[in-house]
Formats: sequence, C-alpha cells, structure tokens
Amino acid sequence: MKLFKSNFIQKKIYKALLLLIVLLSVGTFGYILIGGFSFIDALYMTVITISTVGFREAQPLDLESKIFTIFLIITSVSIFGYVISVITEYISNNNLIEDIKQRKVQGKIDKLKDHTIVCGYGRNGKQAVAKLKSHKKPCVIIESRAELMEGFDADADVMYIKGNATDDESLIKAGIKNAAHIITTLPSDADNLYVVLSSRQLNSKITIVSRASNDSSYSKLKIAGADNVIMPDKLGGAHMASLVITPDIIEFIDRLSVAGDNVTNLVEILTDDLPKEYMSKSIYDLDLRKSTGCTVIGLKTPDREYIINPAASTKLTPNSKLILLGKPEEIRKLNQLF
Repeated sequence: MKLFKSNFIQKKIYKALLLLIVLLSVGTFGYILIGGFSFIDALYMTVITISTVGFREAQPLDLESKIFTIFLIITSVSIFGYVISVITEYISNNNLIEDIKQRKVQGKIDKLKDHTIVCGYGRNGKQAVAKLKSHKKPCVIIESRAELMEGFDADADVMYIKGNATDDESLIKAGIKNAAHIITTLPSDADNLYVVLSSRQLNSKITIVSRASNDSSYSKLKIAGADNVIMPDKLGGAHMASLVITPDIIEFIDRLSVAGDNVTNLVEILTDDLPKEYMSKSIYDLDLRKSTGCTVIGLKTPDREYIINPAASTKLTPNSKLILLGKPEEIRKLNQLF
C-alpha cells in the first residue's frame, strides 16, 4: 500500500512538471504569435508573468497581449498551487528523503559483481546475511516489509531493495544479472518457487539456494532450477536428535562451521586460483600442510563428485575445489599465499 502511494505521488510530480513545461511553452509561443515578441523577449515575459515578480515588460502590450497575459496569470496561479500541494505531500510522506537514500543504495548495487542476493529478511534471511557479512561477502537484500529496513543506513555496507522478490523488476534492481548467488528465504514455498524460476531465467549461471517448508516442495524447487534446497524445520529437528545420539561429534562439527578467532575453520579454494605451475600436479606437490598448516580434507571434482580425505597423490584439475581445515592464523597464511 505504501509503495503504491509512493508511485502515485511520483506520477503527480511528473504531471506537475509537465504542466509547468507546457505553461512555459504556451506563454513563450503565445507572446511570439500574438504580440510579435522575439524568442528571448517572449520567454522573459512568460517567466516574469508566471512568477509574478513584476518586472517591466519587454515592450508595450497591445490589447491582445494584455488579454493573453491575464489568461497566463490565472493559469499559472492554478498550476503553481497544484505543484506546491504535490511537493508538500511528497515531503510530508518522507518520500523525498527515502528516494534519495534508495538512489544512493541503488548506485552501489549497480557496481556490484559476483555478489549474493538474499530474498526475504525474516529469521532465516537475517541469519544468511549475518553469515555473509562475517565472511565479508557483498550481499543485497530484497524485502517488501518496509519496517524491517528502517534501521539500515544508505552509508552502511548493507544494501537492500524495497520490493517483492517475486517481481522481476526487484531482482533486476538487486543486480541479478551480475550476481553469483541468490538465497530465497520467503515464507511461502510458492513464492520461493517463483523466485527460483525467475532467477534461473534472468541468469542461467547463478547458484540458487532455496528454503522449503514442505517435503512436496523439495523436488519442485530442484526441477525449477534450485541448486540446493534447505528445510530449516527438518534440519533443526535432525540436529537436535543428533545432539542426543552423538553429542560430541555434533559439537565438534559445530565448532568447525562457526567463524571466529578461537575456532578451527573450513575453507574452500578453487584450483583455478592457484598458481599455474601447480595445475596437473598432486596435492602432495602443493604441500599446504608445511607452508600454511592447513590440511586438505576434501576435494570436489568438476563433475560435482566429493572425495573425502583425498590421497596425497590426487592430481589437481581445473574447475575443482579443495576443502581445507585450519586455524584462523593458518587460514590467514593461506590467503597471503593464494
């Protein structure tokens, strides 16, 4: 409703500006045709007439010019009254400040590449954004509920679009065509399905992660183009049961998955980012354990096959990913090397 009202007021402003341009044009050409004024004199007469400043006429007015001037004054008073009422309404609704703020944010979004779009800023959306921020990954939020966005500052590192993620326009504003990932956490599975379809259509290479509430939605979202489908309720229940069955293992895994300065972290490296001399060589030749202290615990092949605890003799191939385990200081050494 608020968005509709904002668009309605913007249309009224465009209408008011158009009326001013028409009034200026009619006045200028009217003085040229009726009074025989030059273009500059006609424009001058129009400006001093509609602004009611009362400067001297460019040349004496004949009867027809005087009648036209009366018409121009009456018309300009009506139009100026309309313009002032529209501007007052616009400012009173805080739309002017909000639009300036949104344009500033939009300018930042337009410069992004390989960022992540988060659709919905509810419980799951907030967790996703917090995780992305902790890893310093740029992200853009799409949220239709304005009250959730009120605390955000245009100068902050949180970028957002006020709109519905099911609208292609909102996705395009969020930079879907240049984004690397999109996470849709909307409450409705139908809305998430629509976002997945639209995202895959707008960017065929984007990685899509979708939330699902029902088991029946899982396969539909996968068919629609989602790379990963997460069911928070089911995942939460399984996690709680695992804490009863194998508490120490789950606690250990949780410590691996949490980012911080006092825990052990899991990171991934794309083999294409490694120096060229390491390509087609083995994990042993890379010797990360000696140079950084990190341990290779997994490998994802170009065919999306995961190899757990790969052998040291495993060859490095393009488009593969190494999964590494290390302490924060070891991860920092790794980042300095590669």
